Amino acid sequence: MTTTTTTTTTTTTNAKATAPAPSTEAATGITTVVNPVLRVAPASPAAAAAHFGASLAFHTDVSDVAAALATDGDPGFVVLDCRSTESWDQGHVPGAIHLPTDLIPEQAEGLLDKAVPVVTYCWSPGCNGAIRAALALAELGFQVKEMLGGFEYWVREGFEFETWEGRERRAPDPSTVPVGAADCGC
Repeated sequence: MTTTTTTTTTTTTNAKATAPAPSTEAATGITTVVNPVLRVAPASPAAAAAHFGASLAFHTDVSDVAAALATDGDPGFVVLDCRSTESWDQGHVPGAIHLPTDLIPEQAEGLLDKAVPVVTYCWSPGCNGAIRAALALAELGFQVKEMLGGFEYWVREGFEFETWEGRERRAPDPSTVPVGAADCGC
């Protein structure tokens, strides 16, 4: 006798209900239908809390960096742009320190204070340069976080930036920030 267990998961798009194809576990003879999100079960709440807590220790985002830099006084960290000189000249976060990743081992200790956390950024979410820079700094004993979104999202969210010609600001991209609100509320 074959036992069938069905977990029904339906996605509605344009008024059409769809379900993923069933997967069969040959050893048990049980056929289940599981959506791609739950194909791997979520972590336990304790494991999720540990993971997301650790993630916040390693990452920040452009909105939080901009808010911290906009306050009067010392934000308690420095921002480091790890891109090339050509990229830096094209645009960078105001007040950032320019130190290309390849020069970190030779120059970081002369430019940065190990008592002050460093927030690294590169071009965009599609670039891992900020991660490489953060690794190089951490290996030298610096406290470091990566700014998620990089320079691309700094500009897309409408924050002022500097170029070799002066300061600029572009209109916020409504797909990255709420229109008419001070922040996204998250």
